[in-house]
Amino acid sequence: MPKHPARARRIADQIQRELADILRLDLRDPRVGLITLTDVDVTSDYSHAKVFFTLLNGQASAEDVLNVLGQAAGFLRSQLAHRMKLRIVPVLHFHYDVSVERGRTLSSLIEQAVAEDNARDDRRQDEDG
Repeated sequence: MPKHPARARRIADQIQRELADILRLDLRDPRVGLITLTDVDVTSDYSHAKVFFTLLNGQASAEDVLNVLGQAAGFLRSQLAHRMKLRIVPVLHFHYDVSVERGRTLSSLIEQAVAEDNARDDRRQDEDG
């Protein structure tokens, strides 16, 4: 945990905003389609940052995009250095964020369970009524 958590959060938020702009405007790789940066975590010495992302469309696989981002990490870091006034610009480590998919799966399971309960209640009412 960073010594100054509020500062670490501000830096992480700024990195997230700047990287989103760089990915949208400067990274010209067709394999990286519509990508959303969901979170950034920086280490206590600000030398490394975990960047979490999700994909908005199913055109590219998460593994392909992860490889592209890993190859472009040096370029992205240099672009961050130009945009941010930091003594140390963190090394970027990209991770696919599975929480969105897990959320969709859980929502689907909940909807399925509710539908089954409603169908069961309807059958009981038909039998009783």
